[in-house]
Amino acid sequence: MQRRRFMEFTALGAAFGAIKGYAAPTAERPNILWLTCEDNNVNWVGCYGNEYADTPNIDQLASEGFQYMHAYANAPVCAPSRSTWITGMLSLSNGTFPMRSRNEIPHDRIKYYPDFLKANGYFVGNFRKTDYNIGGRPDSDCWDNPKKVDWEKLKNNQPFFQVINSTESHESRAQGDVEHTIHDPKNTKLRAYHPDLPDVRKNYAKYHDAMKRMDAQIGESLKKLEAMGLADNTIVIHNSDHGGVLPRSKRYIFQSGLHCPLIVRIPPAYKKLYPAEKPGSKIDRLVSFVDMPKTWLSLTGSEIPNYMQGTVFLGPGAEPEKEFHFAFRGRMDERLESARAVCNKRFLFIRNYMPYVPWVQHLDYLWKMKATQAWDSHVKSGKASEVQARFFKPKGWTEEFYDMQNDPDNVTNLIDNPEYQQVQAQMRKNLRQQQLAVYDAGLLPESEMIKRAADNQLTIYEMVRNQKLYDLPALIDAADLALEEKDEHLPMLGKLLKHPDCGMRYWGVVGHFLLGKLPEGDDGLSDESHEVRAMAAWLQIKSGSRDKGFQCLENLLKQKSYATLTVLNMVDWIGADATVLMPVVRTLEPEKKSYEERMRSNLMKRFG
Repeated sequence: MQRRRFMEFTALGAAFGAIKGYAAPTAERPNILWLTCEDNNVNWVGCYGNEYADTPNIDQLASEGFQYMHAYANAPVCAPSRSTWITGMLSLSNGTFPMRSRNEIPHDRIKYYPDFLKANGYFVGNFRKTDYNIGGRPDSDCWDNPKKVDWEKLKNNQPFFQVINSTESHESRAQGDVEHTIHDPKNTKLRAYHPDLPDVRKNYAKYHDAMKRMDAQIGESLKKLEAMGLADNTIVIHNSDHGGVLPRSKRYIFQSGLHCPLIVRIPPAYKKLYPAEKPGSKIDRLVSFVDMPKTWLSLTGSEIPNYMQGTVFLGPGAEPEKEFHFAFRGRMDERLESARAVCNKRFLFIRNYMPYVPWVQHLDYLWKMKATQAWDSHVKSGKASEVQARFFKPKGWTEEFYDMQNDPDNVTNLIDNPEYQQVQAQMRKNLRQQQLAVYDAGLLPESEMIKRAADNQLTIYEMVRNQKLYDLPALIDAADLALEEKDEHLPMLGKLLKHPDCGMRYWGVVGHFLLGKLPEGDDGLSDESHEVRAMAAWLQIKSGSRDKGFQCLENLLKQKSYATLTVLNMVDWIGADATVLMPVVRTLEPEKKSYEERMRSNLMKRFG
């Protein structure tokens, strides 16, 4: 078996131009137990400073290990985040960043990190959670044991790499009834953007209960590891898959959606891997989630494929610390969004590619929480403060800049503060550099991205790396031009409307929309791109030509356009005026359980 795996691995190394990780002798290779959980940021964990949290097992693990203080998810929701983990590549780079999209990647070129562990003689197991958001390969295919943990098998198949994921902290555990919680609703610290309402406090308490249950599961796994005599040669890692979970955290690239716990306990036998002098230390290094698979391969002496985009952050193979972390947001279930962010240990810079829509949009799953419902009702009653009400309105801000140390809730936008212009310029520059370096696939609307790849019989990964098909520098320039909202740019925006690339035309229309100016000449309502047509129609409606605009949107719905989800979102964004489209919305027959069906249902509830 070992010989076969070595031969498989040699072939992989030749194919991918792999590099060698930390070369521990076979007898010294550590086991790794990766205890993941879901949907919680650092604010829910005791050792990160929440005096009301009840997480004794995680806190104990931190005292025995190394607590990373600056670990950030690249995507603030599960599927894009886990897609990043399994490949070691940002899902934004592969076209797998829209929620539950299952777009394919070239599996002959991109393997999963467990493939390289297996090739190096590791037994690999994963219990309960995959959600890799990638088509063309079953999620379970890369694991020796994709089912319940078999501890005896682990003991007899060392070295092993075992993932155990707790679902107890998942968003679903914060939904439903919030009465009769174990945690006292009085004992919690509300975020600055949440109103102090009974149901909000109770929902906090309900989630504290969920965190307590999750913590107990972490404790059970640690006890089992000890009972099996495996603790002395097993590295234990604990972290969440992204931030969350109450409204305006999960799904959002604010600090609450990105800043996650990360704890690594290293047995004394592997002291040479310590990131500090002794256990119990707090580690100041900036860590991105995309760094993790590459680091696990390095720690195990496994080959590291050169397509992995992270940085090794631990062990003798550690690479220089990055100055900035990169994050992104695309479609979240039925609601369209697009944003990018970079942060260092203090500041967070966000670029909103859709500043004309609200931060918090009605989303079926999010509205299953009492806290979301209560917050929404409070805003609609007119009783909310400016900060509390702000997030239900169109953003208006193309850029946001927050001091995460002094404003951990990210409610004071310092983008216009002259004191921070230099660091903003650095972060703005770095954001562009990172987008170019990873081939940001999201500069086209999602449906156009998928269509262009399919029309050229390519995966999105391949399409965005072909500059003739996807001129990323030009698309970023066009987006930047549109988002600046300057009248002096109208001649250049007009030129974009005549460009042969529909992506360039799309940003030309967006630029006119943000300025509220109709283009001269072609109005875009007959554009071959359905996304361009839809945006041009909204511009007509905004500019007073309601009949033309609504007729165009109606036609798109009737022809079952590939931009149907966009049009349904527009009906919601436009509001009461868009009720003229409800007769045709009611006649739609979207695929069952699709996001189009969810959006149609939302509109039926809102407009009748």
